[in-house]
Amino acid sequence: MKEDGRLTISVAEAAKRLGIGRNQAYEAARVGQLPTIKMGRRLLVPIAAFERMLVNAEQRPVTQNA
Repeated sequence: MKEDGRLTISVAEAAKRLGIGRNQAYEAARVGQLPTIKMGRRLLVPIAAFERMLVNAEQRPVTQNA
């Protein structure tokens, strides 16, 4: 994902990559499901942490709620 040399992406860009809505991504960031850092007033997603989050999610067994 670091093809352009950036170390972070916006929450909106993370939402697009995850296939979820922008508001849902901001909510995930608010509750700690999406890794973020705050730079001034901007909320950014570190690409390395984002990729780790995805790898860890792939390794967890899927549970079904009844």
